[in-house]
Amino acid sequence: MTGVVELPGDKSISHRYAILAALAEGRSEIFNYATAADCRSTLECLRKLDVEIEVTRERVRISGKGLDGLKPPKRALDAENSGSTMRMLSGVLAGQKFTSTITGDGSLRKRPMRRVAEPLRQMGAEIRGRDDQAPLEIRGGNLHAIDYALPVPSAQVKSAILLAGLYADGVTAVRESVRTRDHTELALREFGATVETAKDSIRIQPRPKLAARQLTVPGDLSGGVFLACAALILPDSSLMLHNVGLNPTRAKVLDFLISIGAQINLASVQLRDGELVGDLSVRYSQLSGGSIAGAQVAEMIDELPMLAALGAYTEKGIEIHDAAELRVKESDRIATLATGLRQMGADVEEFTDGLRVAGRSAGKLRGAKVDPQGDHRIAMALSVVALGAEGDTVVRDAECVGVSFPEFFATLERLRGSGGE
Repeated sequence: MTGVVELPGDKSISHRYAILAALAEGRSEIFNYATAADCRSTLECLRKLDVEIEVTRERVRISGKGLDGLKPPKRALDAENSGSTMRMLSGVLAGQKFTSTITGDGSLRKRPMRRVAEPLRQMGAEIRGRDDQAPLEIRGGNLHAIDYALPVPSAQVKSAILLAGLYADGVTAVRESVRTRDHTELALREFGATVETAKDSIRIQPRPKLAARQLTVPGDLSGGVFLACAALILPDSSLMLHNVGLNPTRAKVLDFLISIGAQINLASVQLRDGELVGDLSVRYSQLSGGSIAGAQVAEMIDELPMLAALGAYTEKGIEIHDAAELRVKESDRIATLATGLRQMGADVEEFTDGLRVAGRSAGKLRGAKVDPQGDHRIAMALSVVALGAEGDTVVRDAECVGVSFPEFFATLERLRGSGGE
């Protein structure tokens, strides 16, 4: 696994830039906007709210409507598979003086939305949905400021409350026991909002005048982790990932990998549009293995499937606890990953809140037919470990990787084939 990669734009940041650009005054330009299907879903929902959006290969141009310029959609907004779209846009819709409905695909309609609906109701929005699952009907307007402690760490729920706080009648505060990714706070500041952060709380001033911006989205670290792990397990690998987002609330995965022996180095680190960006070099490494629990789980939630699967290539294996949240993602990620790894010959113990994947001594993985249950991160994790297995692996419905990293398989093939840029 050798070569140089320019990663597609970060999903999390792309969602936020698009939403805030739509609420700003003037025309924003967003470079390196994510190619992920989830981020296209956000753009399509914004278009249905009467936001003018032009997409080219180089950039996304968004003509902002201001805080009060969105129009009632003629039909339901479709977030498709994107939980980020549904949860964060719910915060914006809660501040509108009209009724709207937001829905999604079969997978998203099964995911829990009460955690975002409840604080928005406390602010004064009317939200209806069977068992608080999509489709959600949101009647917004006349929001009250709240001081809300997140019962479960969630950057998406925090973001929904902060976005609704733009429309509140006073200062809205969100308290979190575990620090979650802070892309929303950084993006709000870039667009002109006043956001104050303390050790365990974030406060936002209402009714700012958001100004259009030119912004560049960093490369997606969560997608880059899959490529990095492929380099770590394949002998003689040397990989360079350019312009990767290194936000401290996202980069704990790198700290963990380095702690178990990964040869990862950072270079050219700089602050750009409020976000840390730099280059990562990754080399094949002998990995010791380790455990992930407690606050680490929220800090690495998207990378946990890959880290767990990596356990089969470590000395002691990898064990994860306190991660019951994985059971309500695009699939039951604990069960789906455990099944796929067992089919490939891994020794896996499944817990209610996590799993343990035994190390190399349990035997070499073998190729198999695996089903990621339509979950993009499981598909990529199983594909990476398949590179080091004996025999061919067939990943069913592999096109699901398009949700976050459409170029994934082409990138793997290029790095394994030509070893060139």
